[in-house]
Amino acid sequence: MKNEENTMKTERIFEGKVINLRVDTVELPGKKYSRREIVEHPGGVCVLAITDDNELVFVKQYRKAVEEFILEIPAGRIEDDESPEFAALRELKEETGFSTSKITKVMQFYTSPGFTNEKIQLFMATNLEVGDLDLDENEYIEVVQINIQEAIKMVDEGVITDSKTIIALLYYQKNHCQAINLPASL
Repeated sequence: MKNEENTMKTERIFEGKVINLRVDTVELPGKKYSRREIVEHPGGVCVLAITDDNELVFVKQYRKAVEEFILEIPAGRIEDDESPEFAALRELKEETGFSTSKITKVMQFYTSPGFTNEKIQLFMATNLEVGDLDLDENEYIEVVQINIQEAIKMVDEGVITDSKTIIALLYYQKNHCQAINLPASL
Protein backbone atom coordinates (compact mmCIF):
# COMPACT_ATOMS: atom_id res chain seq x y z
CA MET A 1 0.00 0.00 0.00
CA LYS A 2 1.57 3.25 -1.12
CA ASN A 3 -0.70 5.89 0.38
CA GLU A 4 1.89 7.67 2.49
CA GLU A 5 1.31 11.28 3.33
CA ASN A 6 4.28 13.53 2.59
CA THR A 7 4.60 16.51 4.93
CA MET A 8 4.83 19.72 2.95
CA LYS A 9 4.72 22.20 5.84
CA THR A 10 4.62 22.08 9.64
CA GLU A 11 3.12 24.84 11.75
CA ARG A 12 3.73 24.85 15.52
CA ILE A 13 0.54 25.89 17.31
CA PHE A 14 1.30 25.22 20.97
CA GLU A 15 4.23 24.03 23.09
CA GLY A 16 3.35 22.95 26.60
CA LYS A 17 4.75 21.15 29.61
CA VAL A 18 3.19 17.78 28.67
CA ILE A 19 2.20 18.06 25.01
CA ASN A 20 2.86 20.06 21.86
CA LEU A 21 0.41 20.69 19.04
CA ARG A 22 1.36 21.07 15.40
CA VAL A 23 -0.56 21.25 12.14
CA ASP A 24 1.02 19.49 9.17
CA THR A 25 0.01 20.18 5.59
CA VAL A 26 0.35 16.86 3.78
CA GLU A 27 0.33 15.78 0.17
CA LEU A 28 -1.96 12.85 -0.56
CA PRO A 29 -1.91 10.59 -3.60
CA GLY A 30 -3.10 12.37 -6.75
CA LYS A 31 -1.53 15.72 -5.70
CA LYS A 32 -4.31 16.38 -3.18
CA TYR A 33 -3.57 18.23 0.06
CA SER A 34 -4.94 18.07 3.57
CA ARG A 35 -4.10 19.26 7.08
CA ARG A 36 -3.38 17.02 10.05
CA GLU A 37 -3.61 18.26 13.64
CA ILE A 38 -1.07 16.28 15.65
CA VAL A 39 -0.54 16.14 19.41
CA GLU A 40 3.10 15.38 20.18
CA HIS A 41 3.73 13.47 23.41
CA PRO A 42 7.05 12.23 24.83
CA GLY A 43 5.61 8.79 25.58
CA GLY A 44 4.49 7.10 28.71
CA VAL A 45 4.48 3.95 30.76
CA CYS A 46 1.86 1.93 32.58
CA VAL A 47 2.31 -0.81 35.15
CA LEU A 48 0.22 -3.91 35.72
CA ALA A 49 1.18 -4.51 39.35
CA ILE A 50 0.23 -7.84 40.90
CA THR A 51 0.35 -8.46 44.65
CA ASP A 52 1.40 -11.75 46.24
CA ASP A 53 -2.35 -12.38 46.82
CA ASN A 54 -2.96 -12.13 43.02
CA GLU A 55 -4.70 -8.80 43.32
CA LEU A 56 -4.11 -6.09 40.75
CA VAL A 57 -3.20 -2.58 41.88
CA PHE A 58 -5.31 0.24 40.44
CA VAL A 59 -5.51 3.95 40.98
CA LYS A 60 -8.74 5.90 40.96
CA GLN A 61 -8.49 9.53 39.99
CA TYR A 62 -10.51 12.32 38.46
CA ARG A 63 -9.71 12.90 34.79
CA LYS A 64 -10.73 16.39 33.72
CA ALA A 65 -10.69 15.59 29.99
CA VAL A 66 -13.63 13.17 30.45
CA GLU A 67 -15.09 14.74 33.64
CA GLU A 68 -15.11 11.38 35.45
CA PHE A 69 -13.32 9.36 38.07
CA ILE A 70 -11.41 6.65 36.20
CA LEU A 71 -10.11 3.36 37.55
CA GLU A 72 -6.81 2.59 35.85
CA ILE A 73 -3.44 0.97 36.34
CA PRO A 74 -0.61 3.26 37.48
CA ALA A 75 0.82 5.25 34.59
CA GLY A 76 2.65 8.38 33.66
CA ARG A 77 4.86 10.28 31.30
CA ILE A 78 8.48 9.40 30.65
CA GLU A 79 10.52 12.32 31.95
CA ASP A 80 13.55 13.76 30.14
CA ASP A 81 16.51 11.36 29.94
CA GLU A 82 14.59 8.65 31.82
CA SER A 83 14.50 5.04 30.67
CA PRO A 84 11.02 3.56 30.30
CA GLU A 85 11.81 0.97 33.00
CA PHE A 86 12.89 3.68 35.45
CA ALA A 87 9.75 5.70 34.63
CA ALA A 88 7.57 2.62 35.30
CA LEU A 89 9.25 2.02 38.67
CA ARG A 90 8.96 5.72 39.55
CA GLU A 91 5.27 5.93 38.62
CA LEU A 92 4.45 2.73 40.51
CA LYS A 93 6.12 4.09 43.65
CA GLU A 94 4.71 7.61 43.36
CA GLU A 95 1.11 6.61 42.66
CA THR A 96 0.73 3.44 44.77
CA GLY A 97 3.58 3.35 47.28
CA PHE A 98 4.65 -0.06 45.96
CA SER A 99 8.18 -0.78 44.81
CA THR A 100 9.68 -3.87 43.23
CA SER A 101 12.87 -5.31 41.85
CA LYS A 102 10.93 -7.53 39.44
CA ILE A 103 9.51 -5.59 36.50
CA THR A 104 9.18 -6.82 32.93
CA LYS A 105 8.31 -4.96 29.75
CA VAL A 106 5.31 -6.64 28.14
CA MET A 107 4.50 -4.55 25.05
CA GLN A 108 4.12 -1.07 23.65
CA PHE A 109 1.21 0.52 21.81
CA TYR A 110 -0.02 3.82 20.41
CA THR A 111 -2.89 5.36 22.36
CA SER A 112 -4.70 7.07 19.49
CA PRO A 113 -2.58 7.30 16.30
CA GLY A 114 -5.26 9.25 14.47
CA PHE A 115 -4.09 12.44 16.19
CA THR A 116 -1.18 11.75 18.54
CA ASN A 117 2.21 10.07 18.46
CA GLU A 118 1.91 9.02 22.12
CA LYS A 119 3.30 5.54 22.68
CA ILE A 120 2.80 3.74 25.98
CA GLN A 121 5.02 0.95 27.21
CA LEU A 122 3.30 -1.63 29.41
CA PHE A 123 5.24 -3.26 32.24
CA MET A 124 4.25 -6.02 34.63
CA ALA A 125 5.48 -5.82 38.23
CA THR A 126 5.45 -8.61 40.82
CA ASN A 127 7.14 -9.19 44.19
CA LEU A 128 5.72 -5.87 45.37
CA GLU A 129 6.94 -4.21 48.54
CA VAL A 130 4.56 -1.88 50.39
CA GLY A 131 5.68 1.68 50.98
CA ASP A 132 4.40 5.25 51.08
CA LEU A 133 2.88 7.15 48.19
CA ASP A 134 4.90 10.02 46.72
CA LEU A 135 2.26 11.92 44.76
CA ASP A 136 2.92 15.03 42.73
CA GLU A 137 1.40 18.08 44.41
CA ASN A 138 -1.44 18.18 41.86
CA GLU A 139 -2.34 14.46 42.10
CA TYR A 140 -5.22 13.12 44.19
CA ILE A 141 -5.27 9.35 43.88
CA GLU A 142 -6.99 6.49 45.68
CA VAL A 143 -5.17 3.15 45.53
CA VAL A 144 -7.47 0.17 44.99
CA GLN A 145 -6.65 -3.55 44.88
CA ILE A 146 -8.98 -5.82 42.90
CA ASN A 147 -8.72 -9.49 42.02
CA ILE A 148 -8.46 -10.32 38.32
CA GLN A 149 -11.92 -11.92 38.11
CA GLU A 150 -13.59 -8.82 39.49
CA ALA A 151 -11.49 -6.53 37.27
CA ILE A 152 -12.52 -8.45 34.15
CA LYS A 153 -16.14 -8.28 35.26
CA MET A 154 -15.71 -4.51 35.65
CA VAL A 155 -14.50 -4.28 32.04
CA ASP A 156 -17.53 -6.29 30.87
CA GLU A 157 -19.85 -3.98 32.83
CA GLY A 158 -18.24 -0.80 31.51
CA VAL A 159 -16.86 0.24 34.90
CA ILE A 160 -13.25 0.07 33.71
CA THR A 161 -13.09 2.16 30.53
CA ASP A 162 -9.44 3.22 30.35
CA SER A 163 -7.82 1.74 27.23
CA LYS A 164 -4.35 1.07 28.66
CA THR A 165 -5.94 -0.73 31.58
CA ILE A 166 -8.14 -2.84 29.33
CA ILE A 167 -5.12 -3.74 27.17
CA ALA A 168 -3.19 -4.76 30.29
CA LEU A 169 -6.08 -6.87 31.59
CA LEU A 170 -6.53 -8.59 28.23
CA TYR A 171 -2.81 -9.38 28.17
CA TYR A 172 -2.89 -10.74 31.71
CA GLN A 173 -6.03 -12.77 31.12
CA LYS A 174 -4.63 -14.33 27.95
CA ASN A 175 -1.18 -15.12 29.29
CA HIS A 176 -1.61 -15.77 33.00
CA CYS A 177 -5.18 -16.76 33.83
CA GLN A 178 -5.08 -20.45 32.95
CA ALA A 179 -3.14 -20.95 36.17
CA ILE A 180 -6.01 -19.39 38.15
CA ASN A 181 -8.87 -20.94 36.15
CA LEU A 182 -10.29 -17.93 34.36
CA PRO A 183 -11.85 -17.95 30.91
CA ALA A 184 -9.47 -16.99 28.10
CA SER A 185 -11.70 -14.26 26.69
CA LEU A 186 -13.66 -11.33 28.07
